[in-house]
Amino acid sequence: MGGWIALLAARARADRVAGLVGIAPAPDFTEDLIWNRLSGEQRRRFRDTGVLMAPSAYEAEMIPLNLGLVEEGRRHLVLRGPIPLGCPVRLLHGMRDADVPYPTSLRLAQRIEGAEVVVELIEDGDHRLSRPQDLERLFAVIDGLSGRAQP
Repeated sequence: MGGWIALLAARARADRVAGLVGIAPAPDFTEDLIWNRLSGEQRRRFRDTGVLMAPSAYEAEMIPLNLGLVEEGRRHLVLRGPIPLGCPVRLLHGMRDADVPYPTSLRLAQRIEGAEVVVELIEDGDHRLSRPQDLERLFAVIDGLSGRAQP
């Protein structure tokens, strides 16, 4: 969700953003990774109850997803058209990401207009990209962008 929020903020305040770094960004995930993966029966139950219990790789128990999140997400979809940005964008994505498929970053890069976009796919990286080598890569990307920022 952080990458999606960062995109919305960068688009809304383009004059204040010098660069954007996304780590396994998942814009439109409420529609593409939740709603569109549900069966008709699951959607009906979700609409009726307002809650969907979903498994999590990070929690021992199922986590509740609120229908309001999906409905609110529909008002902020960004991958359905061009995304105008004026700052350099770097997207890091692990190819072994079980939560957000790495083609999401490729799709996002294709939608961004007016900006230099670089997608870096980490062949053995997962969703969190939190191993020491992943963090070194992230810091190098941030250092590279911060050196380009204008005061």
